[in-house]
Amino acid sequence: MDLLALVSLAVGLVIGSFLNVCIYRLPRHESVTWPASHCTACNRPLSWYENIPLVSWLWLRGRCRTCRAPISAVYPIIEAITGVVFVAAYELYGLSPLLVARVAFACAMIVLFVIDLQHRILPNVITVPGILIGVIASLWLPPGWRSSLLGLLLGGGVLFAVGEAYYRIRGVEGMGMGDVKMLAMIGAFLGWPLMLLTLILASFTGALLGAIMMMTGRGGMKAALPFGTFLAVGALVSAVAGDPIITWYLGFYR
Repeated sequence: MDLLALVSLAVGLVIGSFLNVCIYRLPRHESVTWPASHCTACNRPLSWYENIPLVSWLWLRGRCRTCRAPISAVYPIIEAITGVVFVAAYELYGLSPLLVARVAFACAMIVLFVIDLQHRILPNVITVPGILIGVIASLWLPPGWRSSLLGLLLGGGVLFAVGEAYYRIRGVEGMGMGDVKMLAMIGAFLGWPLMLLTLILASFTGALLGAIMMMTGRGGMKAALPFGTFLAVGALVSAVAGDPIITWYLGFYR
């Protein structure tokens, strides 16, 4: 691993620590900048050496130094994943403007993944600005503004139509507006082909998990699954390997 890859890893770990703050505070409508990091059990402000990504959690053995309350393993996992994402993005895109756009997108997907999994919500404070940023970035970067706008409109429109149809037929909401705005954001960043691939991957994995839950008796036809979580995974896969996947699939028709 060269020096810039190591720097990417270090930056990713630090950003991952901030993502943990967002994951914890945004669903609670708290500021992500104030107050400073503190124990969520006893509210004691953390010292600098308790905020070192990965290292502090291991050194503290997953517990608060003062009250000994457990510190979730989600924190080091998110830090590690973000660090790996930054290194992978650097290897894929090098030092380029596209690198900045892709890591920002990946960070948003990581936060939305965990928040939807834990709370079944997708905060507007991420998805709505994300749509705007994705479109603006597409003026200079791939996928280009035409594909970005089409991805935004199709992404939001398809899920909205599915949710509306489900409500008309079943009389209950089957798709939240958070999912609609999230897929619109994905379309704005990745363009319409990768947005459609994201939707296919998310739908397939969601249906597969739902079938497994029913077969194992852990859920029924009305069990609510966090679709935003599946969208996040599908979007990250599409961002990294979407073009080769689409090329491979289209090869069957040539």
